[in-house]
Amino acid sequence: MRIIRYKTKNGPTKNGWIYNDMVGEIEGDLFGEYRRTEANIPLSDVKILPPCQPSKIVCIGRNYVDHAKELGNDVPKMPLIFLKPPSSIIGAGDTIVLPAQSQQVEHEAELVIVIGKKCKDVTPEKAKNVIYGFTVGNDVTARDLQRSDEQWTRAKGFDTFCSFGPWIDTEFDASDALITCKVSGQPRQMGSTRDMVYNVSTLVAYISSIMTMEAGDLIFTGTPSGVGPLKDGDTVVVEIEGLGVLENAVKAK
Repeated sequence: MRIIRYKTKNGPTKNGWIYNDMVGEIEGDLFGEYRRTEANIPLSDVKILPPCQPSKIVCIGRNYVDHAKELGNDVPKMPLIFLKPPSSIIGAGDTIVLPAQSQQVEHEAELVIVIGKKCKDVTPEKAKNVIYGFTVGNDVTARDLQRSDEQWTRAKGFDTFCSFGPWIDTEFDASDALITCKVSGQPRQMGSTRDMVYNVSTLVAYISSIMTMEAGDLIFTGTPSGVGPLKDGDTVVVEIEGLGVLENAVKAK
């Protein structure tokens, strides 16, 4: 099932589900008990919002060998984690804003895990029990600031630097999915989730051994090689085969 957050014209924000390009409302707790109403609203008639509201966004660095190498880094001996603030969130169709502080903002196409229940110290074998689904993400990064700072909060945390959506797919098989990124029609990134150094189950277990994860929290799982610059006027399109397409315009501040 594909889950969205959406608004109709002059209407409140709602959770919904998609069937044959039609939207139905979800009433109740998205991560608990709920009921689905008939899908009778054309998808084209709604504004799609980021599909959940995470309390935290945990990201993984250098989780693809070729990406680590392209930036001159070693593959970490354990998952390398950092956080993006919820204030950086945008959704499909929103605009990535290039901050004046950076001269080198880059895209990072990623598979994103959506946690479905509060959890701590999850084993890899039980990780699937706490995963709600998956979505498409773009971990936008000010690369020059990442290189100059001793930690990555500034480089990763600007407003509009966490794009994800357009929906959560609760049935998606993330074991071998093709990830691509195009910028203004030009191919930039191509890789498969099978090439992750640390797979989905390992990441959920590792992160939950450190911090309690809440329903709706996100894990950005790392990016394949091919990251590159974004400039004013670009359109960046991240696609994960079988999962969805995430498109954002880019403008200078």
